[in-house]
Amino acid sequence: MKKKIAILGSTGSIGTTSLDIIGKNENLFNIEFLSANKNYKKICSQIIKFKPRYFVVTNNNIFFKTKKKFKGQKTKILNDYKQVSFSKKKIDITIASIPGIAGLESTINFTKRSKKILLANKESIICGWSIIRKIAKKNKTKLVPIDSEHFSIMKLTENDKENEVEKVYITASGGPFLNLQINKFKNIKPKDAIKHPKWKMGKKISVDSSTLMNKILELIEAQKIFSFNPKKYEIIIHPQSLVHAIIKFKNGLVKLLYHEPDMKIPITNAIFDSKIEIKNFVKTKNYLKNLEFSTPDKRRFPAIKLIPKLNKYISTPIIINAANEILVDQFLKKKISFTTILKHLFSLLKDKNYRKYAIKSSTNLKNIYMIDLWARKTVLKIIEKNN
Repeated sequence: MKKKIAILGSTGSIGTTSLDIIGKNENLFNIEFLSANKNYKKICSQIIKFKPRYFVVTNNNIFFKTKKKFKGQKTKILNDYKQVSFSKKKIDITIASIPGIAGLESTINFTKRSKKILLANKESIICGWSIIRKIAKKNKTKLVPIDSEHFSIMKLTENDKENEVEKVYITASGGPFLNLQINKFKNIKPKDAIKHPKWKMGKKISVDSSTLMNKILELIEAQKIFSFNPKKYEIIIHPQSLVHAIIKFKNGLVKLLYHEPDMKIPITNAIFDSKIEIKNFVKTKNYLKNLEFSTPDKRRFPAIKLIPKLNKYISTPIIINAANEILVDQFLKKKISFTTILKHLFSLLKDKNYRKYAIKSSTNLKNIYMIDLWARKTVLKIIEKNN
């Protein structure tokens, strides 16, 4: 029997990569559900090729345009996840890849209705992990992270006990400015920041990679997903992007997970529970290159200075995540400079109302959205004040 698949955010890089993998195994899968925002061209091509039962288009203009084009056809075009009529039988695999806080509610919704959730939305984990984990436990839903770092940590430690681990290293490429003179950072433009040297990614995550904020967010994710003491985590620079996590054990042994910088590898392994031959999906090389590792320079990557603050208050991660989304967006729109992204973020953490929101519980959506909104509004005021 074919497995039923849902992809939240099917036109993004994770969504399209997942569909490429699934498309090569059409005899094994049925696309039950896809969703997107406004990429009309990709939405249309996915409806034609995969013929999903439902396609949710959240952008109103694109929804009406798509609904008109596919009127009377098999796929039901909807504007809201709440309009979906779920059958009693669970979806076998849901891939949650909607970027930003926008993906939280749909991830929670599909956790109730799926046997397995592949998590690629770091913001959902950062902001709503306590809710997602609780619902997953209640509904016996398996949660599998597919960011390469967290997938690697999971695979490296799945047969080991927590108290056997001494250190967990999360690797970072260093982004496009690893070797750029620091005095030239003030001249960095958005077109420069989105050119990642190793990975093919969206604009927002590419900028996050250039500031190292992607690793700060991934560190928060890891602390949510795994039960290791937060003090055991460390970020290290690894320009080749071939090793995705390193585990140092108390017995002196060290494990690392190596694979080509291609998201098809963790996604394919997660979909097939590692029971696949990856050569059918990705061209891999049969040798190890020279591997370099170094400690991040705090002058080059001031985001590292955020690490001691991450666990000071329960909702600090929500505030950092929301503010960073706004700051990156403003940088991409050329309204702030590259160097002020982190400067404004640190200013937010000094705001007179910061602690008031940082100590609030994040165990319900109402509070999460309230904290998120405060951070967004406040950082915009900081930007306005400094422009």
